[in-house]
This record gives sequence, C-alpha cells and structure tokens, in this order.
Amino acid sequence: MEDKILTIPAVALRGMTILPGMVAHFDISRDKSLRAVEEAMKGDQKLFIVTQKDTEKEDPQGEDLYEVGLLAVVRQVVKLQKNIMRVLIEGIGRAEIYEYTQTADYMQARVIVYDQEDDEQLPEQAKSAMLLSVQETFAKYARVHGKIGQDVMRQVQEETDLLKLLDYVGNSLVISYKKKQKLLEAVTLTARYEAVLSSLLQETEILALKRDFQKKVQEHVDKNQKDYLLREQMQVIREELGESNTETDAQEYEKKLQELQASGEVKARIHKEIERFQGISGNSSESTVSRGYIETLLELPWDAVSEDNKDLKHAQKILDEDHYGLEKVKERILEFLAVRNLTGKGESPIICLVGPPGTGKTSIARSIARALDKKYVRISLGGVRDEAEIRGHRRTYVGAMPGRIVNGLRMAGVKNPLMLLDEIDKMSSDYKGDTASAMLEVLDSEQNHKFRDHYVELPVDLSEVLFIASANSMQDIPGPLLDRMEIIEVSSYTENEKFHIAKDHLLAKQFEKNGVADGKLKITDKALRMVISSYTREAGVRSLERQIGEICRKAARRIYEGDEKMIRVTGTNLEDFLGKPKYRPEKKNKKNEVGIVRGLAWTSVGGVTLEIEVNLMPGKGSVVLTGKLGDVMKESAQTGISYIRSISEDYHIDPEFFQKHDIHIHVPEGAVPKDGPSAGITMATAILSAVTGKPVRADVAMTGEITLRGRVLPIGGLKEKLLAAKNAGMKTVCIPKENEQDLAEISEEIVGDMEIIPVEHMDQVIKAAFV
Repeated sequence: MEDKILTIPAVALRGMTILPGMVAHFDISRDKSLRAVEEAMKGDQKLFIVTQKDTEKEDPQGEDLYEVGLLAVVRQVVKLQKNIMRVLIEGIGRAEIYEYTQTADYMQARVIVYDQEDDEQLPEQAKSAMLLSVQETFAKYARVHGKIGQDVMRQVQEETDLLKLLDYVGNSLVISYKKKQKLLEAVTLTARYEAVLSSLLQETEILALKRDFQKKVQEHVDKNQKDYLLREQMQVIREELGESNTETDAQEYEKKLQELQASGEVKARIHKEIERFQGISGNSSESTVSRGYIETLLELPWDAVSEDNKDLKHAQKILDEDHYGLEKVKERILEFLAVRNLTGKGESPIICLVGPPGTGKTSIARSIARALDKKYVRISLGGVRDEAEIRGHRRTYVGAMPGRIVNGLRMAGVKNPLMLLDEIDKMSSDYKGDTASAMLEVLDSEQNHKFRDHYVELPVDLSEVLFIASANSMQDIPGPLLDRMEIIEVSSYTENEKFHIAKDHLLAKQFEKNGVADGKLKITDKALRMVISSYTREAGVRSLERQIGEICRKAARRIYEGDEKMIRVTGTNLEDFLGKPKYRPEKKNKKNEVGIVRGLAWTSVGGVTLEIEVNLMPGKGSVVLTGKLGDVMKESAQTGISYIRSISEDYHIDPEFFQKHDIHIHVPEGAVPKDGPSAGITMATAILSAVTGKPVRADVAMTGEITLRGRVLPIGGLKEKLLAAKNAGMKTVCIPKENEQDLAEISEEIVGDMEIIPVEHMDQVIKAAFV
C-alpha cells in the first residue's frame, strides 16, 4: 500500500509529542489553532498535530516546527473559560509535512501519510525476537519505575502485533517531548524498534541509578529530615555523575584558578586541593577547612606586581611635602630608588628606622609608599609572642590561618608592596616559640624568596617586598635580627624643627580634625614656641600634637557657642587654653659649686641633663648611692671612686681621707629610674670636686664612660644629649674623642655657639671642668 498526500488543518503544540495509537487531550488557546480544530470538525475530523521546536515561539512558521507529526482524529471538543478549548484526539498514524498552505484564519498543511504496514518484509522469526526483546526490556523498566500499572503490563505482554506494541510502549514511557519526537520520526519498523528499545534501556539505567542514589542517601540521613535528605541526594548525585544545574563552588574556584597569575607548580597544587574539596561532604568541618585554604591560595598575589614610580624628583617632592627634616632618611630612600633604577632589580634592602616615639617613623614609611606608588601594609609586632603569628598555623583545625606576613601580602594584592614591621623591638617570646627567630627568614634576602608559611605550605616569594621596620631602641632588637637590617636613626627634633613641623603640618591637621575653619583660630608663633618648651618634653611631636588639639577643642566650643567669631591664641592667654605650664626648661646652675656636675643622658623621649651631687661626711669610708640608679650607674660610681683614689697623691689628698669619710652620691628626681654607660666621667668629676673642694663650672656639661685608668669611652645618642645641653644654656660640653666624627652629622642649629671639647682622658675633663 502506497503513501498518500492529504491537505488538512494543522495545530502546533508546545512541549508535547503524541504517538499513534494513543488517546490524549490537550488545551489550545491560539486563534489559528482554535479555527483549525473548528475546520476539522466541519469535515472528516482529521487533524495534523506537529510539535514546536521552540516552546517560547508565539506564532510558529514552517521552520519552527518538526517535519514529522501525528495524523489524528478529533473525538471530542470542550470549550472552557477564557477562550480555551480542550481537544480529545486519537492518533491514527505518522505523517511528514510536504508544505504548509497558510490561510488567513488557520494553518493548513499538505502531508505525506506513511503506510502503517510493515514494508520491510522482515522474517517472522525476526519480528518474534523483536517482540520478545521489547516485552522483556519493558518488564525491567516497569520494575525500576515502580509506578507502571498492571493493566499496562498485561497489555504489553499480551500484544502480538509488533507495530502496535512499539507505539504502545513509546506512549507509556515517561520521557521528554524531544525524546518522544525521535520515536515519532522513526518510520520504518527497524528504526522504530531500535529507537524504542534504546529509550527503554536508557530510562531503565537512569531509574536504576536514581534508586541506587536514594539508597545511598538514606543510609546517611534520618528518615524524618526531609531537607537534609534533599541536600544529601544532590550531593551524592554530584559525586557520582559530576553533573549539576547550578555552578558549584568548585567550578567557581576553577574559574578563578584560570585567571590567577601564578606558576605551574602553584596552580597544580591549587587544582589538586579543588579536586579534593569536591569529594568532601559539604556539611563536614573538613569542608570548611578546605574551602578556607583554597580561598587563601586564590587570593594570594603569586605573580601579581604593581608598577613602581621611578621618578626621583617626584619622590623627593612627596617626602619633602610630608616631613620636615629627616634628611638622612630621605637621602637613603632616594639612593635606594636610584640604585634600583640603574640595576633594574626588584630586590629591596631591609631598612630599620630607629628613634624615640613620635619622631615620624611610621608616617615616613607611609610617605615612602606614596612616593613610590607602592601598596602600603602595616603589621604591628608589639606584644607578638606566638611564632605562629609570623609563620602561620598548621592546617590541623578549623581556626587555622596564615601568618601576619602572608596576610599582609593578601591585603596588598601584589607581591611587591611596602610592608612596615612596626615596633619590631617590642616582640617577645614564650613557650609557643621564638618570634624573633621566625622573623630571621622573613628579613634575610638570601632566604625570603622561598618563605614557607605553615598554613600555605607553598614557598612564598618575599624578595620583592620593600620591608621597613621601626623600633624605639636598638638594644631591644636581638643581634641576629639586627644584623639583617640596615639601621637608619631617626633622632629627636630640635625646638626649631618642632616649630616648623607644627606650623606646616600639625596645625592644619588638628584644625580639620576638630572642625575649626580657616580664619576662625590663630595661634601665634610665640604661643607655639611656648607650647613646645613649657607644655611638652619629648623627642617627637606626639604630645605637641595633643596640646594643639586641646587648644582647637576649647576654641571650637567657644566658636560654636557664639562667644567669639575669631580666636587668637598668644603667649599671654595660652594658660587659658592649656593651664599652667607643665615643665620648666632645664637651666644651668647660677653659680659654680663644689661637688655638683651636670651630666647628659639619653632617654626614650630624647636627651636630658642629669645633675649629679656628691657630699662628704665624717665616717668609715662607706659609699652611699641614691636616686634610683641602675646597676651600670652604680658600677660607674665605684669605678670613679677607684680612679680618684688612684690619683689622690697628684691632688695632695691625705691617704687616710677615704677611710675617714663617707661619700654620698645622689642624682635628683629619685622617682625616675636612671641607668646607662655614660655617667662615668660626670661622677668622677663630682667626686674629685667634693674631695678637693674645688668648684666645677656651672656652664659645663659632660658625657662619657670612664675606665679604672681614667680613659674616656664613647657613648651613643650624641645629638639628643647636645640638644639637651643647648636647651639648658650650657657653654661647654665634654664628649668622648671617639664620638668626634658624629659631630659631622649634627646640624649647626644644635651645636650653635657651644664649645665642644673631645676628650680622651680624665685629665682633659678635669682641666675643662674645674674653675
């Protein structure tokens, strides 16, 4: 029997494919579809039903429809509300579109109707084998599906017509409309058999796997926890098939890994961790640890660098804008920049700024970063006791994290930032490890290109980081650590430097901070100098800034209350803002006295003068030391007495004098602890003056340690000590001969018209000091 061509009304369905032999219903609402059904009902009730390729298409044309459709007979039409019609049809055969003949009202199609007979003339044995194969495979499908009714099973098992069986089984499969369309397009008996059997096998396997997954999930969860069951089911499916509708965290990490600038070794390690993460249950604590580790590795700047500004003039301009003075520091930074520009190498020295508090160590590091256009990271090391703070924690518990160095790189986002190691002298050690030793690897240029953090477990390159450390005292920095750094001393400011810093930087900063507009407050130069001399006593400018802030706050209140429109702070009304002066300037004694000598000392807040008094009393030769002296100063006193006794004949001192007199040495301000190796010559001079009765010049100050033979040893902090002597009005200062070279680095402003006498022996000190 040959195929025939029919011209009949056509209806396009969305998301639905119907096979021959099936009675089904569908709802239609499009005007063309409604008219096509009405036209079919006027004639022989035959309708061509075809499926859309794109379900979103509102007015499908020929190219939007599949080529093979269903020839059906309309059995019933029911009109529903809102212009919707429910149509009951019975599929009677397959048909292929020949052409669409579009009318004004509905879609009409010329179709080729396929013969339903077996045109392949297969042997009966082959047909029987096909029939049996389909029936057996459908029985397996029904067992794993679990919802196939007994009537359907009976119909399949009793059917003897292979063509009818194939269509019946195809209609019974719960599959998508696209898969059913492939069954519809299988025209020949062999093609239809292969399509139906393939679908049966695929669906049977999928359902069997699904049942296995559900069984695995139920072994892990409680039956009553429905939400937990769904999450675990999804997790098991991902583990078994590696498929997911949504992008997983692992896929997100893989994307970031592709964009990461890093070496192949690092990428391979991260990829391995991501694969391991995929195999971990999402609700376990191990998943949290693994997730944190991967995110840390992805955020580290393995090969990401920023381009530095190599312009020396720009750097000079920025440094001068931000800081007054500090010439040595600025010069060293410009030298470093020039060398790197010439060599083209990124290796940076480790610079350590050492000086009293408030002298601008932290802010100079920030200015250097701005001058070089580097990312700036500050790491405070004050009070750090745990070695893990530097090297990181080992990844054995949930709270593990990388060390401060690696975290600093993570925050910077580049491998060549400027990293300030603030208060490096304040680190301490306890049973958890030696933090100073952990810093050795960080600051050693021979090792830090492969710094190993316990958390990261991969070598991190620190060779391009510009490390700048800050400390108040070199004495508190361990020797091996000190050896790896280049020391630049940031010394105390003179009163003139403090005045310029306050005028150029601090005033504007405090005006803005306290909301004082320009022109509302005026602090005269005289008032500013009085604040420096009478209300602060420090090496830096931190207290000075606080005092200026106090003036601004009191002025702000007056301005806000409307008492005054413009406030002028002068030397006469300064006490209204700051109260009575807190400090009286240290001044030299008014007259030359016996047994009183002015020494010089260095403290954490700068230089001070130290008056040493010696009194003699009848006694049995004992020595009394008062003034809260440390061990070093006590030993200096004993050394001075021994030296004076050794030269007593030169000064015609009775040999029995020291057995018949007690010596009392006192340093005023007994509540303040005093120690240091620079008071030896001062004590020896005061003792000799008291013993011989010769007065010492009131305008002479001195500093230096003494040996038993009278040799004068060098000291530190010369600039601060000379500054203290100048402020006290001293005319002559005795310094050790070996410190003479340090005078070249001290400005003329500090030395002024003072007479500096370099001394090698106590004879020279005595000659300069005695009247």
